[in-house]
Amino acid sequence: MLRKLLAALPLLLMLASPAASADIEKNIMTGGPTGTYIKIGRDIADLGKACGQTLNVVESAGSLENFSGVRNRRNTQFGIVQNDVLEYLKTFEANDAEIQQAVRGVRIMFPLYNEEVHVLAKTDIKSMADLAGRKVAVGVKDSGTFLTSSLILDILQVKGVQKVEVNPDKALPQLQAGDIDAFFYVAGAPAALFQGDAIDGTKFHLVPITDSVLRSTYIASTIDAGTYAFQKEPVDTVAVKAVLMTFDYDKKRNAYHRDSCKAVADFSSYIIGNLDKLQASGHPKWKTVDLMAVPPGWKVGVCVKEGLAANYKPTCAAPVATPAADAQSDENDDYLKLLKERLKKQ
Repeated sequence: MLRKLLAALPLLLMLASPAASADIEKNIMTGGPTGTYIKIGRDIADLGKACGQTLNVVESAGSLENFSGVRNRRNTQFGIVQNDVLEYLKTFEANDAEIQQAVRGVRIMFPLYNEEVHVLAKTDIKSMADLAGRKVAVGVKDSGTFLTSSLILDILQVKGVQKVEVNPDKALPQLQAGDIDAFFYVAGAPAALFQGDAIDGTKFHLVPITDSVLRSTYIASTIDAGTYAFQKEPVDTVAVKAVLMTFDYDKKRNAYHRDSCKAVADFSSYIIGNLDKLQASGHPKWKTVDLMAVPPGWKVGVCVKEGLAANYKPTCAAPVATPAADAQSDENDDYLKLLKERLKKQ
């Protein structure tokens, strides 16, 4: 499934062109206009703005498009991706040449926060099993919501679901109009789409996801009572981790790679140097960011590590960062060592 989706995404041959300017265009691919990704992207862009750098925050369908964009889209140095997308790719990479090509050169920049799986449904749908035979919006094909919803329904073997491929922004009014029975939305709580008083809690609710078979793939999580006005009780669910991705630029290759690597190093420095500011005034999910939680099997980009070095001089000096938790040893020990040393010396 994912292999076909990746193959269908356009290849803009970002890597093929050597042309570049000193003031290189910089983009971060995020998600829909009401999602958490776009808020996180704007927070990161604000760090660059304070240093005189413009980072364009690009709306997208979500994780799959973002992953492909980092690999193939010119002037797209950053993208936010769900870790179940990464796990799927890593699982099938060894025996699939198409996936090997799709992941070549894509690297971790920073692990971010957990994203909760929201299933908003009519109140007569009490469990995931009750979705059988119902009309359910599962996201659009280039999105992480689409992949996650498809995997969860497959793992739980929920039969007869009539899948509607629309994004959550369009799914909500369809649910309210009675055209569908439920919809999936993978987003860090609180998700802006569910805030306010537009959702009637007597007609709709968040479906608990407590099936033990999912716990080997997903993170157990709870959406606290009152997170949304219509939701009076805590809701147990599962979550995925959002990860900031980049490309492994080679500074010796051409001017474009050199300038893009500089952009990645600078923004790595900005984020680590301003983590306290992000946690204090950015999206609430910054408070839960664990920069040490690198997904297994994936490498951190060389340009990221350059920006974490204690003697690195970004285009704009960064404020003091807050200390991070101790890390466990893994295959990215050099990244973790640089991260801890950088935080100690600021």
